[in-house]
Amino acid sequence: MKLFVSEGNPHCLKVLAALGVTGVQCDIQYVNHEETVVPFLSRPALPALLLPSGLHLFSSNAICQYLFEVNGQESSELCYQWLEWEATDLQPALLEALHMAVLQGKGSEVSKVLQGPLNYLDQSLSKGNMPYLTGEAVSVADVVLWAALYPVLSESSLALGERKSVKSWFDRVAAMHSCQSAAQKVLQGKGLQGMKSYMQRQPAPRSSHCRDTQPCNSNPAECEEGERAVSEEEMEAAVLTWSKDLNAGPLAADRQHPILPQEGKRNILVTSALPYVNNVPHLGNIIGCVLSADVFSRYGRLRGWNLLFVCGTDEYGTATENKAREEGLTPQQICDKYHAVHSSIYKWFQIDFDFFGRTTTEKQTEIAQNIFWRLHEHGFLVEDTVEQLRCENCQRFLADRFVEGTCPHCSYPEARGDQCDKCGRLINAVELREPQCKVCRQTPVIRSSKHLFLDLPKLENQLEQWLEKSTSTGDWTVNAKQITRSWLRDGLKPRCITRDLQWGTPVPHPDFKEKVFYVWFDAPIGYLSITANYTDKWEKWWKNPQQVELYNFMAKDNVPFHSVVFPCSLLGAQDNYTLVSHLVATEYLNYEDTKFSKSRGVGVFGDMAKDTGIPSDVWRFYLLYVRPEGQDSAFSWADMALKNNSELLNNLGNFINRAGMFVTKFFEGCVPAMELQQEDKKLLAVVGWELQQYIQLMDKVKIRDALKHILNISRHGNQYIQVNEPWKKIKGGDTERQRAGTVTGVSVNIACLLSVMLFPYMPSVSHTIRDQLNAPQSCINTMLQGSGSFVCTLRAGHRIGTVSPLFQKLEVDQIEALKKRFGGQQTTAQSAASAQPAAVPAPAAPAGGGGGERSGPRKSQAARSGCG
Repeated sequence: MKLFVSEGNPHCLKVLAALGVTGVQCDIQYVNHEETVVPFLSRPALPALLLPSGLHLFSSNAICQYLFEVNGQESSELCYQWLEWEATDLQPALLEALHMAVLQGKGSEVSKVLQGPLNYLDQSLSKGNMPYLTGEAVSVADVVLWAALYPVLSESSLALGERKSVKSWFDRVAAMHSCQSAAQKVLQGKGLQGMKSYMQRQPAPRSSHCRDTQPCNSNPAECEEGERAVSEEEMEAAVLTWSKDLNAGPLAADRQHPILPQEGKRNILVTSALPYVNNVPHLGNIIGCVLSADVFSRYGRLRGWNLLFVCGTDEYGTATENKAREEGLTPQQICDKYHAVHSSIYKWFQIDFDFFGRTTTEKQTEIAQNIFWRLHEHGFLVEDTVEQLRCENCQRFLADRFVEGTCPHCSYPEARGDQCDKCGRLINAVELREPQCKVCRQTPVIRSSKHLFLDLPKLENQLEQWLEKSTSTGDWTVNAKQITRSWLRDGLKPRCITRDLQWGTPVPHPDFKEKVFYVWFDAPIGYLSITANYTDKWEKWWKNPQQVELYNFMAKDNVPFHSVVFPCSLLGAQDNYTLVSHLVATEYLNYEDTKFSKSRGVGVFGDMAKDTGIPSDVWRFYLLYVRPEGQDSAFSWADMALKNNSELLNNLGNFINRAGMFVTKFFEGCVPAMELQQEDKKLLAVVGWELQQYIQLMDKVKIRDALKHILNISRHGNQYIQVNEPWKKIKGGDTERQRAGTVTGVSVNIACLLSVMLFPYMPSVSHTIRDQLNAPQSCINTMLQGSGSFVCTLRAGHRIGTVSPLFQKLEVDQIEALKKRFGGQQTTAQSAASAQPAAVPAPAAPAGGGGGERSGPRKSQAARSGCG
């Protein structure tokens, strides 16, 4: 990585301080204020961070967040709120204050400008009663705010008044050597005068007297950003882009199967954690795995990447045997039945797999047994005798998830046979105190059985070398890195790969012919076998680490199986397997103030969503809006209605509908001629910037954060229409009519851009918008190429189609009825495929993989996806 900074630039103080605090290794290059280091920007943008991937970050706050994330320090929601406040409220006030003090010599007036923000900061610090902004330790928010305020708070001549809490906090952060060192490097000991050269190049700020100074405490998409200062160069660059032609070439939607890696292309293999076949997925399962992977896959195809998206049902294990016994079917019949249920649900949610397979196939047996023999030949398997719990009443060994007892570590009375949900520690079932069989509630006995183990300690050095490379060059979420580190910190131990069951992939070793593979070993191999059922040339994806980037999507409880255990299986096989490059894990999604529970009728499950009458695109939008990216989040009916009615109906839908209707009503359905004025050019630049932010975030799989920029664009568009009032100007003279035409033409082109940006999130709505605008298909190829290109797609004279509203209001009584229906009062009369709870009901699961009762290491009480 290389960091470009300049002396006298206060934003560079932030990133140098963050670099020092985190200790991240990075080359630093000092350049002058006028140097352009980001190739696609026409204006200087400093600081800028050149990433190993070749991409640039050129927002100081984004760079600081990135450095903290690389260092494994996750940002909390409170941290995000402070960063939002700093960017939208504090920075405009600071810019005005510095302009006064440095360029106008009005240091005495600075206190008035900063009074509001500083008072708010002081009150918050005092009220929070914490040494730092977000808790007991320094966060990225502390570094960013400290660096932003350093030029004014360290200048005694400004007489800003005494604020004890601010002073204590400021001094506490300033005591860190790395912060003082950064200040010295940037300001050279010259104080405010060290910034003069930089400030002379900044546009005059707008007044901040009426600015709200509270940090945003809502979802990022609801936070209004302060007006960006747009330079003349930015505007001219935006106009130049606007006038470019659309790209020709094959359409992003044209896929030729089988998709195989191609020389010279970015080859992306996307997997979503395999949902366990026995359970109908709930909303948390859907957002945690398949929906997030679908959004990224759709986006990647729009970017022109050569991308393959595979998934399937994980079908082996005890839960399938139990479900078959309960329903009077064979395990295979149960798998066939529920595989169809899953397929139907994902089809309704518009999950666009390239292939959706399953694990009960000959390819699964073939590949799993091949990996087994290779591990055996290379000495990575060991035999040992295992003490297991056996229920004499049920006449079988008990899978971990069918045992419950008191945790030996924290004494939680409802710990499971492989993990305690309270303390999170992994345990062996025989360690439980007062164990019970969950099926019959009898006390099981301990019996011995010989098993095979994967020798993880023997593979630990190989694993650590690979992890160091993958986590530093790939986009691993912070929680994925933390969970993986915690496993390694505790030291790896051999893990059993065989099980005393019947329904599973048979172990080919003659001494273990009565056993099957343990699901955690077997299920991830399903990724390979599902791809092999898609194409005979599957090894071009799975044995091609030089050409292929692998993205794994899952909920956080599945991380260790994808970051430690499965990679060890592949490393030990020594067959040039493709290992995960980017591990993307969500936190947990709860339901209202509780947890999803099929057995208690609490929460919305996949097969029920379509019966609500709410379109799948609206479900997709809201789940992605509350996607648990940085911390747990919750589905709320009231909030869903609010977001539908405010963001979709009043913001996004209102803008797109008005833009189209103006063309139809005022210009006979043809896009009018556009003569761009300064205001229009500024809007093009602002929209272009939002597009660039969207692309940067989506490239980093920040799906929820990227959605904010779509909604920002429609907000800018609505404001543009309101200010210009084309419905009035159309009634005026030639000049006013021309102005109405320009505003209408620009607006309808913004609507076209929004249709492309929306496609990964709301594919049906995106298609509807393009149909209504009669937009050329080539607009899809153009907008998201490179760093983003806002091109005039609908030129003057273009005839649009029939315009109609995109969204409907969700009424209060409708939402209350749905909330009651899914709040635990549901009757048992549900669809045959999903009516009966599992034989041993799982407790409510907060979040997103597939999952249910199974014979593998239990997926914790959360996003249990079959894979892992």
